[in-house]
Amino acid sequence: MTTDTLSEARFHAASAEGAEWAQVVRACLDKLGDVTGCNLGILYVSDALSGDAAHILKLLRGTTGIRDWVGTVGIGVLGAGVEHFDRPAIAVMAARLPESAFRVFPTVDGDLEPMRRAAGGWLDRHGASLGLVHADPRNQRLADLVGSVAESTGAFLVGGLTSSRGDHFPQFAPPASTATGTEGPVSEGGLSGVLFAPEVALATKLTQGCTPIGPPRTITACEDNVILEIDGRPALDVFKEDIGEELARDLRQVAGAIFAGLPIPGSDTGDYMVRDLVAIDPRTGWIAIGERVESGKPVLFARRDRPSAEADMARMLANLKKRLPGPPKGGVYVSCIARGPNLFGSDSEELKMIHAALGDFPLVGFFGAGEISHNRLYGYTGVLTLFV
Repeated sequence: MTTDTLSEARFHAASAEGAEWAQVVRACLDKLGDVTGCNLGILYVSDALSGDAAHILKLLRGTTGIRDWVGTVGIGVLGAGVEHFDRPAIAVMAARLPESAFRVFPTVDGDLEPMRRAAGGWLDRHGASLGLVHADPRNQRLADLVGSVAESTGAFLVGGLTSSRGDHFPQFAPPASTATGTEGPVSEGGLSGVLFAPEVALATKLTQGCTPIGPPRTITACEDNVILEIDGRPALDVFKEDIGEELARDLRQVAGAIFAGLPIPGSDTGDYMVRDLVAIDPRTGWIAIGERVESGKPVLFARRDRPSAEADMARMLANLKKRLPGPPKGGVYVSCIARGPNLFGSDSEELKMIHAALGDFPLVGFFGAGEISHNRLYGYTGVLTLFV
């Protein structure tokens, strides 16, 4: 039995940790409670249990009766108000939605035909307003793939990249044709997820982990990912000017603290993509960043620290709260692995901020190797998506 109206939609969420996968699953199921009628599952598994991902999914499907599952692996997972970072754990959400309100699709890698076979007819009938997606960071064409899926479906994409210290980077997705080389329901290598029809009320927002420390400037000479000149001057001279005299005296201090920001054209919120500083050459005066750049495009520099991240997250939550008609019914939060305990401390501070601002509601998520919002890849951010 599945729900026929969105007014009957409901969400259950739970998490549990432990060294033995079957016991962790059973503990999570006990916390979930009665999931009768639920027809969509979201599963996040910590990388410590990634080798058992297929067994975990099989037990969940068999016990809950939920056929459709999406999700992936992270170095940490989030659930029930707890951040299980770098510990063996799983986080599960069971949702009850109208069957026509969503459609899962298999892992795609360049060729979107498996997605079209799985969701093309549904898209023609219903359309998609948002897609929750998960992707393999090892895919060399990932940025293009994210853009292609967003364009093909017309959906605003949210989600993140699998993170793992091991060799397994699984995603949970429906099986695709064996002709594509993608077996499912556990696969690797591409992008998979679930599309939601416009009838599903959703709200999403991104929070940055950095604060700009200088004005947006213009790249005037570059080569690949190397910035040679900014505003017609040596790039390093401008960089030193923006970061201040203290840091400029010893550039070794900027590692992990200062980043490049690439402003999003047309953004009315000043949004930008954060990229690592890869190298600085004091002799030539150039700076290399973790992204290919183009002459004539804007660039800024930003500082990453806890106060900046907390302030931006508070701003994001306040903005979301104003848009909500009432308490959220459920939510998914994807945070960067450089956030969580690495930035906020070990007491689940990000989740505490979310629940303090929006109240208690079923919420799951994971710490990813990158985040997805709209049609782009981000880093050092948090992406919160709410069912309202």
